[in-house]
Amino acid sequence: MTALNPGGWRPEMTAAGGADDNTTFTGNRALMLEEALIFEIGSTATTGVDFDEAAAPADLGALARTAPIGLPGLSEAETVRHYTRLSRQNYAIDLGLFPLGSCTMKHNPRLNEKVARMAGFADAHPLQPQETVQGAYAVIHELAEWLITLTGMHSVAMSPKAGAHGELCGILCIKAALEARGEDRRVILVPESAHGTNPATAAFAGFTVEDIPATEAGRVNLEALKARLGPDVAGVMITNPNTCGLFERDMKAISDAVHAAGGYVYCDGANFNAIVGRVRPGDLGVDAMHINLHKTFSTPHGGGGPGSGPVVLSEALAPFAPLPFVTKHAEGFRLIEEESAGEDHPQTFGRMTAFHGQMGMFTRALTYILSHGADGLKQVAEDAVLNANYVLSSLEDVLDAPFAASGPCMHEALFSDKGLAEGFSTLDIAKGLIDEGYHPMTVYFPLVVHGAMLVEPTETESKAALDQFIGALRSIAMRAKNGDPALKSAPHFAPRARLDETAAARKPILAWNETATAPGTPSLSEIGGS
Repeated sequence: MTALNPGGWRPEMTAAGGADDNTTFTGNRALMLEEALIFEIGSTATTGVDFDEAAAPADLGALARTAPIGLPGLSEAETVRHYTRLSRQNYAIDLGLFPLGSCTMKHNPRLNEKVARMAGFADAHPLQPQETVQGAYAVIHELAEWLITLTGMHSVAMSPKAGAHGELCGILCIKAALEARGEDRRVILVPESAHGTNPATAAFAGFTVEDIPATEAGRVNLEALKARLGPDVAGVMITNPNTCGLFERDMKAISDAVHAAGGYVYCDGANFNAIVGRVRPGDLGVDAMHINLHKTFSTPHGGGGPGSGPVVLSEALAPFAPLPFVTKHAEGFRLIEEESAGEDHPQTFGRMTAFHGQMGMFTRALTYILSHGADGLKQVAEDAVLNANYVLSSLEDVLDAPFAASGPCMHEALFSDKGLAEGFSTLDIAKGLIDEGYHPMTVYFPLVVHGAMLVEPTETESKAALDQFIGALRSIAMRAKNGDPALKSAPHFAPRARLDETAAARKPILAWNETATAPGTPSLSEIGGS
């Protein structure tokens, strides 16, 4: 087995075949299981299921397979064990505090999952006749009403499937509104403290992006923004609370200035968890804002989805919202699509997705909202801010907190690498956290802070959980300040040693190539190595 994953940690056998330093024959260390690639477990020449030999159906024509499929043959038990073992090498919110900043990795209540798995929701199909899915439409409509109420906005587009997808929806609404006015504005202003997807979204939609600097306090430079406004500016994309963990106190003044110049205000709502129930973005002059249901409203996320990013819109942008959307009538709920858009929604810019959005996420989010109520959602924001400030105040004596003097932080605490021993970096602290049993915090973001470390504990962590995490991070920070050489090679207790992340990103190996083996060589499955 020593040929597998040669770049990572692996126990070695002594020359005499005995155990050296608690080495085992399989490479496993009790519940730390050493898992091979699925191709190395099974063989492409075998299958885990018996089938009678059969000719390909005649109607396949040129689509009939002419060569082996090239996939390993495993039994059901081997397949389940393989993926279960791999899953045990992942970190998850169900294992412990997940400190990723600007990600809101909060606990996913099991009540949400129970409701989402009810047959009436789980088995609904987007192409069913509308009269057969009235309950599903009722969920979408009620959730939409909550989102409108919580944000103080005029309407909401429910179909976007992620935060960046929602950003694109909002920017396309702004683009459609400008076209309806007959104006050719091509510049979107993006503050330095905004999320990185904001400039990418604007550029993707065909706009030119210009940066607006931040003040020394970590907030948007209002005077610099005002100075850049003009007839070519379509709008501003601003994250509030921003990625420095701070609330933009000048948000209303920013909106007023942009509107006076004929532009629109897009707010990135990824950090809405810090202000839900406390602040309504509509009252601050926001024209469009996406809401990450997989953040603020606790639906699961990570690993590529499924996410959900509804976009709330001001009265000025509501006419340009995408299709489809649910409306309520005396006879029930109705889905507005292209067939009736000319009558009901003539200025729509089109569609963002094939169907209605992520139904499972809608169900989970509404369950979360109803189980908390308006007062509970307000407490969510208060507790999230309290936890973040507890982390900040508990660590600012050992880690540099560049904006600690800018007032209380909101949802996340931001630290820098200032004060670490020479040769030590944010990356060393992140890798040290892995040895302590935690997923690292967000690192090197936001870019306005050198060696940034961004920690968002969310409201679902207890004081005991926070104290344990703070203790671990304090310990690692002190090691980095004192120049502990062992920290440079962390992690030491993970399934793999520190990898070359730059090479992995620039030269990824994403395909398995079968290597020739001598005839009769048994697979790991056949020798019991799986």
